[in-house]
Amino acid sequence: MTGERDGNGRRHGPPRRAGLDAERFDEAWERVNERGRTAGRDRLQQLRIKSVLAVQAGLAAALAWAAARWLTGMPSPIFAPAAAVAVITSSFGRRLPNTVELLAGVTLGIFVSDLLIEAIGVGVWQTGVIVTAAILVALALSTRGGIVGNASGTAVLLGALSSSRHTLEFPRFVDALIGGAVGLAVTLLLVPINPLRVMRRVAAPTLRELADQLRLTASALRRRDHALAERALTRSQEIGAELGTFWDAFGGAKETAQLAPARWPRRRSVRHYQMSAPEVDQAVWNTRVLARRVLVLIEDGEPVPETLPDAVDALGAAVHALQQEVVSGWGPQDARRHALRAVAEATRAEMAGTGLSGTVIVGQVRSAVSDVLQSTGMDRTEALRRIRDVAAGQSRPDP
Repeated sequence: MTGERDGNGRRHGPPRRAGLDAERFDEAWERVNERGRTAGRDRLQQLRIKSVLAVQAGLAAALAWAAARWLTGMPSPIFAPAAAVAVITSSFGRRLPNTVELLAGVTLGIFVSDLLIEAIGVGVWQTGVIVTAAILVALALSTRGGIVGNASGTAVLLGALSSSRHTLEFPRFVDALIGGAVGLAVTLLLVPINPLRVMRRVAAPTLRELADQLRLTASALRRRDHALAERALTRSQEIGAELGTFWDAFGGAKETAQLAPARWPRRRSVRHYQMSAPEVDQAVWNTRVLARRVLVLIEDGEPVPETLPDAVDALGAAVHALQQEVVSGWGPQDARRHALRAVAEATRAEMAGTGLSGTVIVGQVRSAVSDVLQSTGMDRTEALRRIRDVAAGQSRPDP
């Protein structure tokens, strides 16, 4: 049995173990609190972006209703506001193509429905045949979901309400045309988003999550903590899964900067962030490989030179500095300095002796550093030259 007896003869467990458990509990509790605070900030950022979409959708629906009623004379032009809202809430960055798909799908649905109703009549099974035919024709002509969805929706409408189909076909198309035009006008002319603000609000949380994940990976490597390494890998996978939202927001910002006259003065700044986006994307995938190799290194019991975790930590500091540049508009000097320090630490670790996974980690650090340097505006040739120079400087023997 372990432990010591006190003056009353009672046995107590090892105090060191109790202290270690308390330390781990405190760390876990702090991580939970930090994740909660970060998640709250990110949700608030997303709400701010989507609140603009809500305002745009409400305004577009009201204007489309009024415009369609005035132009067509119909008392209840329900398709116009529906089309306007569909344009507003469609994939961010593809509103103009989606409007074209909307009109193409409606036209195709009308054409197929009209032909089949004349040939087979109307009824329960006829409606099923009409909808099936509309979808098959739409798929044969295009695989785009907008065309297929609107063609099938129009076919359902005309097949089910066949008794008044001659009064539905033309208004359906005109309503879709009016609604699509109003939706585009609202997003590009009346209430255009601020593309620079959207990019910053989306890029900053992604970079912050990436920096936190790298710090977690470095801590797992330094402690040889398998559970911590698994958690770091899971977080890197979560960041990768969120890249779709990242790219959607960037696409919407680019579209607005190109098409909305009020946002044309921001084209240059938007182009700067747009050019950096692929490097951020690549950095996310490189750090995922890095996190996976850390897990394998711990499992295989490979040596961990002291400067290897320091290299991952420095890379996380570089990403954090990049995030501060996005939020505050600071210059890229800090991000570049930390990134090149990561190369130096990784090179020293390689010289000290690494196993297979350790060598891969060194390579991934250098690859991610290249991504970070290019994200700051440095071209690829210059970034690679800087990395080679720093690595060569560490490899030279001291005089």
